[in-house]
Amino acid sequence: MTIPLSRTQLALFFILLCPVNIIGLWWAVGSPLVMDPNSICRKTKRLAGKQAELCQNQPEIVHEVAKGAKLGVRECQYQFRFRRWNCTSQNKYFGKILQQDIRETAFVYAITAAGVTHTVTQACSMGELLQCGCEATRSRAPPRPASSSTTTSGEGVKWEWGGCGDDVEFGYEKSKQFMDAKRKKGKSDIRTLIDLHNNEAGRLAVRNYMRTECKCHGLSGSCTLRTCWKKMPHFREVGDRLLERFNGASKVMGGNDGKTLVPVGQNIKPPNKQDLIYSAESPDFCSPNRKTGSLGTRGRMCNSTAMDVSGCDLLCCERGYRDETVVFEENCLCRFHWCCVVQCKKCSVRKELSLCH
Repeated sequence: MTIPLSRTQLALFFILLCPVNIIGLWWAVGSPLVMDPNSICRKTKRLAGKQAELCQNQPEIVHEVAKGAKLGVRECQYQFRFRRWNCTSQNKYFGKILQQDIRETAFVYAITAAGVTHTVTQACSMGELLQCGCEATRSRAPPRPASSSTTTSGEGVKWEWGGCGDDVEFGYEKSKQFMDAKRKKGKSDIRTLIDLHNNEAGRLAVRNYMRTECKCHGLSGSCTLRTCWKKMPHFREVGDRLLERFNGASKVMGGNDGKTLVPVGQNIKPPNKQDLIYSAESPDFCSPNRKTGSLGTRGRMCNSTAMDVSGCDLLCCERGYRDETVVFEENCLCRFHWCCVVQCKKCSVRKELSLCH
């Protein structure tokens, strides 16, 4: 059974990811319409409340929301590149994934919410948004020196916050404001709780893993003063962390009160805020099926020697595979010429591929 997305989420996904001349595609890479906040807001008549307020008063933030959604989808495609479902952006199939409540849906929601958080926060640090800037650090306690540091272990070292720290709280709030659509109460309450949980898990994968960067000041490298600031994790780290959560995702069902989620199975630890959750089992994605959003794996490249999800046995669903030799050209013997041109030759490369039957 599939439950329709909320009106706000459908509008967001449809407008951010489906330009007018390519209706039905999940994403159109490089489309000017996708990156134009005016077009996004002009087409999203069904947005209301805080989402509509953002469109009307802060279109530059909607621009970053679009970039964040695109960043999330690219990371999804990287993380799932060796799996049966590879986060495909092909016509109509992605929408079917979003209408289910499976592990893959949980990852899409989480990585998209994380992408919006990351992109908006980065725009603040780069000075691209008037509404925010570097993180305010006046109220924060000074950073403590690392115990393993040899150059700063002396007690006379002075520590203070400075530089341009990432204002992740602003990015977190804007992601929450735009991605956590208000849903009508009714049969979709459990689905709503699951979607909001996974959105939050994505945002926390950014906010809870801020790292401290420091710079020493002093004569002859004495480091008598160290200035530190907070930076976001690289988005690849965010994707890696969410993939781990995907692999350990918890199956849940609605509680008796209709307002809570409980894990399915006995002696199962309740998921925490950073875990991904789902309520329905995923299809096997072996064969094409428009109802489930599966393109199948026929013709996909696989690794004939691997024993993991990229191996031919698993990826090809035990249908077998064939070996093909392909020849293609790539740049080689590149040389830099002053100034400032890189000239390369074209070399023919022969490569052996394994393709699923």
